[in-house]
Amino acid sequence: MRILFIVLRILIPAAVVAAVIGQLVTSIGFWTDKGVTNVGSNVVNFLSFFTIESNILSAVVLLIGASLLVGRQEDPRWFLVARLCVVTYMVTTGVVYNLLLRGIELPQGSTLGWSNEIMHVVVPIYLLVDWILAPGRRPVRWRAIWIVVIFPFVWSVYTLVRGPLVIDQVYGTDFWYPYPFMNPNVQPNGYASVAVYMLLITAVIALAGLGAIAASRTKRAISS
Repeated sequence: MRILFIVLRILIPAAVVAAVIGQLVTSIGFWTDKGVTNVGSNVVNFLSFFTIESNILSAVVLLIGASLLVGRQEDPRWFLVARLCVVTYMVTTGVVYNLLLRGIELPQGSTLGWSNEIMHVVVPIYLLVDWILAPGRRPVRWRAIWIVVIFPFVWSVYTLVRGPLVIDQVYGTDFWYPYPFMNPNVQPNGYASVAVYMLLITAVIALAGLGAIAASRTKRAISS
């Protein structure tokens, strides 16, 4: 079992790298066709998606986890919290995308199908399986949920502050938001609607994180 998860923790990050690069190359081609001249700004936009950032974080954590499985029987506490964070973010990403965003064209441009499925379906499912079954996990303290919510909070503030300051060269607007539900310009009640969506997503993140903590405290991972 340990060898299996070492291999998976290498293969899944490789798939993430391929998916991110594949989508970026596709997006750059889309921007070029649209006559975009400042590609650098659009690359920053691309990297500002919660999905992209959480997938990259997941890949880093999994690679660290693969190395830890080689020489340790139990995860160090800092790595447990890192695993808790990425499984929470990826489960939230999967739920939000498949409930709210599937089928909606997003501002990164033409969506690369296989890349999209890896980042929104495959990786969230694998992170959940890894959390439940991979060796090394110990019970996580309930107060770790406060660490989990730091990154989504900072990302939300960054997105809402940056949004009205960025010119969207692709669609010709003087604002840019990664997801429609965060864009007050397209929501029926502006920032009030955005606030409702953000509260709902915060609740999903909190529930996912608390569920992951509960799983760590009620069922031990397979250790052989």
